[in-house]
Amino acid sequence: MTRPIISIRGLGKRYHLGARAGHNTLRDQITASLRRIFSGGEKADAAEAGEFWAIKDVSFDVAQGEVLGVIGRNGAGKSTLLKVLSQITEPTEGEVRMRGRIASLLEVGTGFHPELSGRENVYLNGAILGMTKAEIRRKFDEIVAFAEVEKFLDTPVKRYSSGMYVRLAFAVAAHLEPEILIIDEVLAVGDATFQKKCLGKMKEVGASGRTVLFVSHNMSAVRALCSRCVVLQNGALLADLPPGEAVSLYLREAEASDSFLRPAQPGGRSTLVSGRIVSLQDAPTLRLVLEIAAGENCRPCLDLRLVDGAGVPVAFGSLGTLDGDKRIALSRGSNALTIELPTSQLANGSYFITLDLSEPFVEYFDRAENCLSVNFTRAPSVGGVRIIAQAWGCGSVEIPISIARGQTA
Repeated sequence: MTRPIISIRGLGKRYHLGARAGHNTLRDQITASLRRIFSGGEKADAAEAGEFWAIKDVSFDVAQGEVLGVIGRNGAGKSTLLKVLSQITEPTEGEVRMRGRIASLLEVGTGFHPELSGRENVYLNGAILGMTKAEIRRKFDEIVAFAEVEKFLDTPVKRYSSGMYVRLAFAVAAHLEPEILIIDEVLAVGDATFQKKCLGKMKEVGASGRTVLFVSHNMSAVRALCSRCVVLQNGALLADLPPGEAVSLYLREAEASDSFLRPAQPGGRSTLVSGRIVSLQDAPTLRLVLEIAAGENCRPCLDLRLVDGAGVPVAFGSLGTLDGDKRIALSRGSNALTIELPTSQLANGSYFITLDLSEPFVEYFDRAENCLSVNFTRAPSVGGVRIIAQAWGCGSVEIPISIARGQTA
């Protein structure tokens, strides 16, 4: 039997809620010990209660040449798992054994130096992956052609848009021939054409005998690309199934949830998408209510994606991603906003909505993943044009969205 290229046994990663990272000094340890002594253990119990296991007791193997999908709801532990596998963070317990060179694409701009040009960052990333200068030079033209950034190759990447970042980062990771390629949801910020191009490249990588770990909320892509899927839920391994069965399980879990809420961290932000829309008949506009807690005045952008019940992208819209003047103005404290989304072109059926809130090149604030399910039950309009979701495959169309400020809480 062939030895797996990735073997995971009893893997767990624990975080302490409210703990100060990087400040475990001798004074901190003495203070904690005195608290335990004088509190009769109560503080120790309280500290224990503040523990959070991002992943717990996860075990599975990945064979060489396998394309493994990792799916699950927001907070399920997908990104933590990939960070452990990418050796970005140490596991609290368990072990991971991997054979071969690893390339990871986890966040926009990961591994890029903002002051260096695109050309310089290609060589930098290649060196990090262990490639020689001759190997990088041999692949250089192919990388640039795939990324479509020829005109900006000698521009510092800090001036790149998020789409340019992703195109170049993916091209480097996929073309420098790692034995293991790890891709997180970062591809979601690219346009539909580029996503399709990346999926084709990942299929090519898998066919060449290399291993791919792919995290995505595009269930159509997961079905088409992956040979197997693991489903995570609350940090635990819920299922290890063929793609079709895993996607069906994931969608059932997503549909069972009414809303999305992540507690705000001190000084941070959180989003709440309130309500659950069961059906729309003749309403020309879909309205979503957002409550956003801002730690300071800021102008983030908001991206909206709409997928059908099978996870196929249908439509997307953005406020401020490419135009800073159109970003949302948030005041420090609680903000109430209403998104208006035209629905006249949408076909009947069930849809899921995902929202992203970020300040490009500065901070990624929050994601409301599959926050609402919408079921359209209208009769077909006479002479009207509607999108037939199933006909779009991995593509989608851009739709205008507008936002209004409601009452501030």
